[in-house]
Amino acid sequence: MASAIHSLAIFEIGSADWAVLGACLALAVAVMLFIFYIQPDASDLAPHRTKLDQLLERRDTIYDNLRDLRFEYRSGKYSEGDFEAMKTALENEAAMVLAEIDLVTDAQVRRPRGTRSADGSAQ
Repeated sequence: MASAIHSLAIFEIGSADWAVLGACLALAVAVMLFIFYIQPDASDLAPHRTKLDQLLERRDTIYDNLRDLRFEYRSGKYSEGDFEAMKTALENEAAMVLAEIDLVTDAQVRRPRGTRSADGSAQ
């Protein structure tokens, strides 16, 4: 009889063990819900911006900065020397961005797409 009680004591689960078991079960359910029922955001499915998109956005930002700089100069916030220095820096940056836009757009236009004969069939 004592051995039967001793063998039952081996399978007895304490309250701390139930807490761990419950936490594991809750984690497993959360993982299954995440995998099968959570849908990705639309932003996750949106195409990533191309190099050209990034350059065009940078160009627009520089133009906005130039416009703001001119407004602030006219309102007396900057001296003529400071204005000229900042304007020159922004114009140089704009020129570099525009040159890079030209390189990117030229590379896209010049990609070979196969030659076609006069009758329109691919060679």
